[in-house]
Amino acid sequence: MRILIIATSYYPHIGGVEYVVKSTAERLVRKGHNVTVIAGNPAGKTPQREVINGVEVIRWPTWAPNGAYHLPRRRNQLRDLLQGLLRDVDVVHVHSAHAILTVWAAATARRISPGVRIVFTPHYHGTGHSALRRLLWIPWRRYVARAVEAADAIHAVSPREAGLIKSHYPQAGGKTVVIPNGIDEDVFSHRWRGADSDYMMYAGRVERYKRLEVAVDLARELGLRLLVVGRGPHREKLRRYARRRGAAVEFLDPQPRPDYLRLLAGARYAVNPSRQEAYSIFAAEALAMEIPTITTPEVAENLQAEAEPFYGELVVLRDVKIRSWAELIPTYLSLYRG
Repeated sequence: MRILIIATSYYPHIGGVEYVVKSTAERLVRKGHNVTVIAGNPAGKTPQREVINGVEVIRWPTWAPNGAYHLPRRRNQLRDLLQGLLRDVDVVHVHSAHAILTVWAAATARRISPGVRIVFTPHYHGTGHSALRRLLWIPWRRYVARAVEAADAIHAVSPREAGLIKSHYPQAGGKTVVIPNGIDEDVFSHRWRGADSDYMMYAGRVERYKRLEVAVDLARELGLRLLVVGRGPHREKLRRYARRRGAAVEFLDPQPRPDYLRLLAGARYAVNPSRQEAYSIFAAEALAMEIPTITTPEVAENLQAEAEPFYGELVVLRDVKIRSWAELIPTYLSLYRG
């Protein structure tokens, strides 16, 4: 099968859409399928091609201030590229309703090739995450609706996300399929060893909507350090907030995979206080290691996890069934075949 994936970026980040795309693309290649990824590249001025672990990656120049919008440059050239690729493609898998590149590509692919199968994974939050983005989201919903209509299947990663999509786009109701995100198999070789450690940990994008100030205050209340692993536009504001609060917070850039897993296994708690997650892969990795994981009820619902009250609005999760990507890839292939 020839598969074209379109995403905002293609890097081995912790969690997020990038992780999902990279993990699934590489496993599809291992199963003998031909996979091409068109990925946004805010740092590029011209398209670049490379092969990573058997996946052909075409990095397309985009404009993405503060990691948002992902507006494709050279749009006519990108349309020509799609037209050429779609002659031989069996399925197009588009990731993210929160980017111009991906939503535009879904509608464009349908116009170019009416018969190609399109799968749309919105990673849907339902709105933007700042006053400006919430305002822009009002007209943007019409464009997302076009992508929903263009798709043959809508892939949600949790029942909660599926319900949100169908409430905003009723036309998605008959074609929405829930397949949870998976985690890499290397996680299952680690077990929690941080019962007596002095830190709790968050890893992923440092965005305002993640509400990491809640984690800062919680760590201070518990007398623990907070380790924040990741980059993002809100990192410096969070650093200043931690200083004002007198909290012990350490910031690290994304770590090599073995170092990240070692740090996570050694944490007293994992923490993700976001209310707007389609699915928290970081929390899933922590739970696979049997680490007590502190989240909001919204994250617990997305993970279909049992939750116990912990502190204020936060809950703690334990003993949740988490699946590997290897287990889930056959389900993806069924979705691709229709």
